[in-house]
Amino acid sequence: MTFVPNRGQTDPHVSFLAQGGGYRVFFTPTEIVFALRHRDRLAGRRATTRDDDVSFGAPKTEVLRMKLIGGNPEPTISGGEELPGKAHYFIGNDRSKWRTNVPTYATVEYRNVYPRIHLTFRGNQGSVAYEFVVEPGADPAQIKLAFEGADRVGMDARRGLVAHLPGGSVRQEQPLVYQDHDGSRRVLSGSHASRGGNRFGFQVGSYDPSKPLVIDPTLVYSTYLGGGVSDSAAGIAVDAEGNAYLAGHTASSDFPTANPVQPAFGGGDTRGDAFVTKLSSDGSALLYSTYLGGRDNDEAYGIAVDSGGNAYVTGRTLSTDFPTVNPLQPNRLGYDAFVAKLSPSGSALVYSTYLGGDAEDEGWAIAVDGAGNAHVTGYTASADFATVNAFQSSNRGGSDSSGDLSGDAFVAKLNPEGTALVYSTFLGGSTSSPYGFGFDGGIGIAADSAGNTYVAGRTYASDFPVQKALQPTKQGSGHSVFLAKFNSDGSLAYSSYFGAGFGYLRSGGIAVDGAGRVYLTGSGTVPTVNALQPAPAGEIDAFLAKLDSTGCSIVFSTYLGGRDND
Repeated sequence: MTFVPNRGQTDPHVSFLAQGGGYRVFFTPTEIVFALRHRDRLAGRRATTRDDDVSFGAPKTEVLRMKLIGGNPEPTISGGEELPGKAHYFIGNDRSKWRTNVPTYATVEYRNVYPRIHLTFRGNQGSVAYEFVVEPGADPAQIKLAFEGADRVGMDARRGLVAHLPGGSVRQEQPLVYQDHDGSRRVLSGSHASRGGNRFGFQVGSYDPSKPLVIDPTLVYSTYLGGGVSDSAAGIAVDAEGNAYLAGHTASSDFPTANPVQPAFGGGDTRGDAFVTKLSSDGSALLYSTYLGGRDNDEAYGIAVDSGGNAYVTGRTLSTDFPTVNPLQPNRLGYDAFVAKLSPSGSALVYSTYLGGDAEDEGWAIAVDGAGNAHVTGYTASADFATVNAFQSSNRGGSDSSGDLSGDAFVAKLNPEGTALVYSTFLGGSTSSPYGFGFDGGIGIAADSAGNTYVAGRTYASDFPVQKALQPTKQGSGHSVFLAKFNSDGSLAYSSYFGAGFGYLRSGGIAVDGAGRVYLTGSGTVPTVNALQPAPAGEIDAFLAKLDSTGCSIVFSTYLGGRDND
């Protein structure tokens, strides 16, 4: 847990703020405010065309105030132990509200909150720990805490102090009371003590008043709903130093942030905001972690990183105030895809743009080549999706008989500045499923050193465009995997079906090596060559395949799976 000073990103009465598991904490001179967030889990429903997911009800925030009764109304409040990370706040599209390079601290310290009594807050494994330090000669009986916002407050069987709220509880452990002297620690008896009503202090056993006294409880927030806030990681990338980059979406207002471009949760009723996180190579530290979104639902699905440590992210947004910088498309037209590039420190958006038409558009995967061009694929139901130097200039999909949207994959290549499309094309057929979900979509993408693009995805269409195809016709009655290569100028090098359709067959990922050989993975029914596992062990197994540089020959293809679905 890190503590961030208020630089205008929240209410001016707040001096510092922090985030924990299911809550945010605001530190003011006279009280500490806990905003406890949870969601009621709803029945699962399709929330996105990319994945099935569990949906949640509207977020609920309950506020618990811990007031410092009878204390100094203007204590000195400062951060302690400055951390290497910086916080960045990119909230909406009003740049005057953005804050960058805000320092982060390991502790928040209140000096003389009572006469000669000091208060320090710190993180403790996701919880908030605090301690009162009573100087020699000061009286610990001065400390009085009042709790407002709880249904009831009282002691539990383990001598902890519990504030009960409708959606959860905040528990303070029995305090650890001790004195240090000459390198040794003497632990003393101590407990919470009622001061009448919702007010509590501390009962301390016999101690030496000539030495400092420490009173150290720990706060724990636990929700009754367990998992009431949804977080989902959808994409991962790794840089040359082994640092990991994650992208996804979060409905949590307390998602951990560090050096964020946008430190505050923007909103959204079910999916929340996109997030981008960079972890150190040993996984021990957040190098940066940021929200990315506006007031409505925003989700990141794909992420890539270049040799300089810039991160490229794509997803979908319903927010009209999604943060944009140097945008190719400055305004949302429908449920649009977005493409964003973050600086190596995560503190700035190099560019951020909408990408879409007047219907539903989603960016599902992204890659970056050596020149810094971003290659993006996904799904579009828009007839007016922007096309440039297109292999296929129209969306051949439409609405199927059930009324569910059908549509085509798109493949787009943005220049390094994000200001222009090198090319952008539809890719799909006209056949839709009578059962819904009959769209074509690009799920995986890769780029080689020459700027060529490799796309894998799913199609229901029997007339999907093929060229120099390993498998020129669709097999089976369900969805099939497709594989396509575009030259650097957007012309089609090859395109093919791969495998037989079976229910909801999908491709999951694609990679290319220095010789142009393609590696494809997913699940479904596929041809096997030189197979480690030549036959599926269950109804649906994962597969891994390698194709030569022409795309016309399988080097190997194998199933990977057990007796259940994989």
